[in-house]
Amino acid sequence: MSNPTTQVVRPAGAGHETLNVLLLCLLILAVAGSVVAWRHESQDAPAISNHQLDARRDLSAAEQGIYADLRVTLDEIRLLRQEQQTLPTTDALADEGFAPFAQDASSVSRGGHVWQLLDVGAYFGQSQTPAVAGSFLMRLSADGTAPDIWLNRAAAIKAPADLADAALESAGWQQIVAQFDAGVTRQHRH
Repeated sequence: MSNPTTQVVRPAGAGHETLNVLLLCLLILAVAGSVVAWRHESQDAPAISNHQLDARRDLSAAEQGIYADLRVTLDEIRLLRQEQQTLPTTDALADEGFAPFAQDASSVSRGGHVWQLLDVGAYFGQSQTPAVAGSFLMRLSADGTAPDIWLNRAAAIKAPADLADAALESAGWQQIVAQFDAGVTRQHRH
């Protein structure tokens, strides 16, 4: 019988391949980092006045929902206004099922607003739970431009008698503004 031989097989030199892969990864990261730094755009939010609130940043989720509902329902209000030659009442809007005027589970969870049409062509929604969402005021213009929506988070708020900007500001109302910038649209125009 012959003596068994033991043969030791040493691993191939993978050190050079590992080093090359690591250097390639570092090069890719360096190039990507420099491209990101070079193409960076500042996302400065446009300044708004003290009496204004940004619809994206300054409203609670319930308030954002009511604000969006008011903006969507505005088209229907305009159509009904053209047909009837007068603004539709809040009861008529609720009967048609238009949010936020309709009393449903969504309206209750968003503050249970009680809506009324003011004589001056504005809709006032008094919040029953101001901790969830404040009271809303939507002034409509005769020329069909965008609505003017205001918010007041005070607990015991009544419908304002004077709807001038200065009177609303002094009564604690804040105008809601929607700003559409690159942060919203994610479009970069170069």
